[in-house]
Amino acid sequence: MKSFEGQALRWEWRDGVLELTLDRAPANEIGTAMLRELEHFVGAARQLTTETSACVISSAQKSGFSAGADLRELYQGAVALDEKDRSAGVREFLERIHSVLNWLDEAPFVTIAAVHGVCFGGGLELALVCDVIIADKMARFAFPELRLGLIPGFGGIPRLKRDLGNGFVRDLLLTGRSVNATRAQAVGLVSQLAAEGEALKLARATASQITKFDAGTRVAAKKFIKPIPREELRREVEIFCELFTGPAVMAGLKKFVENTSPMPYQP
Repeated sequence: MKSFEGQALRWEWRDGVLELTLDRAPANEIGTAMLRELEHFVGAARQLTTETSACVISSAQKSGFSAGADLRELYQGAVALDEKDRSAGVREFLERIHSVLNWLDEAPFVTIAAVHGVCFGGGLELALVCDVIIADKMARFAFPELRLGLIPGFGGIPRLKRDLGNGFVRDLLLTGRSVNATRAQAVGLVSQLAAEGEALKLARATASQITKFDAGTRVAAKKFIKPIPREELRREVEIFCELFTGPAVMAGLKKFVENTSPMPYQP
């Protein structure tokens, strides 16, 4: 399958490049619908690896790349369960999203995130699996999970630690504050900075350049420079599940769900 259009995303393969477009209003929240279609995408991408040099991941939503996990769905599912079942449910979801993101992290083609607007929480974790992040100058990045009594659960901390210094990692995680694209580029999170509205155009040009290189060399180079922090990823799941059963989490999720702000996910 070389093209697909679903409820939360769509993709198309053309001339050696896969384009995956997130498109779920209002802000590409990652819940069961998005996860199901991401799993479908990975299944299709596996069949296209020998023909694919690069994959560009972008968003069609004006609000940005992704605001992160679907917290309303998470709360509604959790509140209906007892503590034991709540933990089991969130673990199943985490293991499924980790399977998707781990595959993308080590895919034999180059992955490029074209980011605009908000790139928070799980959205940032999706961008972090990519080999290259290209952001327009108005993009913002954040890990606001601590206000919910949680840590990032989609692999964000190990991947951020893999790529950047601990000072920035701790600041982003422990303060919950967002950083702009200029700051993100200065610390090495963003590879290329684009003019407002131009991130996808620049990502496509970068992908086109990558198609010119030898596939075997590309795969060897990626394996060498991008190790997968598997043990830390597993530990992150354990910590998230332990925290998820605490009272602070349900209180934080309830506060989020009851927030009437037009952008409740803003730190």
